[in-house]
Amino acid sequence: MKKSMIAATAAALALTMLATACSNDKDDAKETAKVTHETAEQMAGKTENSTGTWKSENAKLSYAIGLDVGNSLKTLGTDIDRDTFMEALNAQLDGKTARLDVAEAAKVKQIFFQKRAAKQVEERKAKAADNKAAGEKFLAENAKKEGVKVTASGLQYEVLKMGDGPKPVATDKVKVHYRGELLDGTVFDSSYKRGQPISFPLNGVIKGWTEGVQLMPVGSKFKFYIPSSLAYGANGAGKAIGPDSTLIFEVELLAIETPKAKPAK
Repeated sequence: MKKSMIAATAAALALTMLATACSNDKDDAKETAKVTHETAEQMAGKTENSTGTWKSENAKLSYAIGLDVGNSLKTLGTDIDRDTFMEALNAQLDGKTARLDVAEAAKVKQIFFQKRAAKQVEERKAKAADNKAAGEKFLAENAKKEGVKVTASGLQYEVLKMGDGPKPVATDKVKVHYRGELLDGTVFDSSYKRGQPISFPLNGVIKGWTEGVQLMPVGSKFKFYIPSSLAYGANGAGKAIGPDSTLIFEVELLAIETPKAKPAK
């Protein structure tokens, strides 16, 4: 009995999600419409899964939708009281009076999300403090190593290969190969891995790059140790780079692409 209620409830939830997604994505709807009658019949005939045969195509669809609903609920980051959850859903499906009215339910959810947001802020602050301490310790020890130079801003660099070309200025567009990693050795980005160098205005990147690449003659390869204040600071960057992270880059300056100024007429 409970299994059938769960399936019905999950299906109702996910069908609502699917309807919203379909209304917001006309391209997907058009793509779905391209499925031929023959293909649809073939799909309908495939009712077996790894654990046996589905009792119907609808059961198979219901299970697939249930997976989506389950994944969505997991993102809440809290344990769901499944019995109470099912009670509320069945009350809605069966048209019974709920134990919470709309306003009460909204207030409960608001409090939950406020608490979760506050917790995430505290966790981020703690992570930032850990990252900053680790970075300061690393940079202090790294500065003592042979071959490592430190600029007035706190940027550290090491010459891996010295080229003999011109040096760029901040307003130049440059072409580079690079690899970026965290202090634990995790590589978060690499043009080498993509097999294609990148070009960008030198004054349009993080401060550590703007300063550091100007030290490089074309043809050089440097290793930069960039404190968070010259990188992404307290904001970090995406999931890969946490707040106040010290970063390490190997950068190879391939060319200065700034067009030469045209001679005056």
